[in-house]
Amino acid sequence: MTLVVGRADVPHALLRDRLSLTASEACMRLLGRPVRAGELRDAVHLLRPGDQPGPAGAIFLQWQRAAARPISVKALQRVLPSVTAEQIATWLDTGRGGPVMRAATIMEVVLAAHPREEVMALIVADAVLAQSLGWTHVLPLLATELKSRDLRVQGRDLQLSCHKALISSIGATLPIAADLTRRAARLQAVIPKLRAKGAADAVALFLSKDALSPAITLTDPTAGVARTGRTGMSDRAARRFCDRLVDLGVVRELTGRDTFRLYGV
Repeated sequence: MTLVVGRADVPHALLRDRLSLTASEACMRLLGRPVRAGELRDAVHLLRPGDQPGPAGAIFLQWQRAAARPISVKALQRVLPSVTAEQIATWLDTGRGGPVMRAATIMEVVLAAHPREEVMALIVADAVLAQSLGWTHVLPLLATELKSRDLRVQGRDLQLSCHKALISSIGATLPIAADLTRRAARLQAVIPKLRAKGAADAVALFLSKDALSPAITLTDPTAGVARTGRTGMSDRAARRFCDRLVDLGVVRELTGRDTFRLYGV
């Protein structure tokens, strides 16, 4: 996995965003409220400025924000506002041993202090895992495979569950990373064919986001998880641009709908 994180051709932001979606699905199952990927995408990517997401969308936003910025106390505190920066700093320094042992230890510590905050525990655990491995960003791995029964055990049993979850998650993530790398290369290759104003900025967004709404993200600089930046496209131009990318075979329409469409690599 470290080889993937270190490769320049891998679209790292896109991979992290895709894994954030997977982690959010897993968290919703863990909480006993299964939600499909399409529903999670709608809950976040169709939000207008000022809108508040529902519970599923809020969890998806948490994971997206946790994975979007380099790991730091300040970044995690923005994702987990109910916890002080001092507490997060303590958690990041908690535990000894290898990366998985440290991640399991901090998960146990967080759950002991906040028994009903499974998502918080998983975000912090994946942050500690990434930090221990020398990675700059959270890569949602443990959260995608751990089950509710795993979070009810402690000590060596929890460490073993984390080891198994990490092995399984890496096995699932490597093909995703390879597929996204191929798709990103094809998208970058068609840039010279694109004449639309703001095309380069729009392509950069596609290379960093699992899904985009042409009516919101590509035209509104305040939309989405982070301030995405203006592409200079009108609503109509953004729709035409996305359809052009679909015709070129480098972007997919993700919803199957005629309206409120979402697009992704």
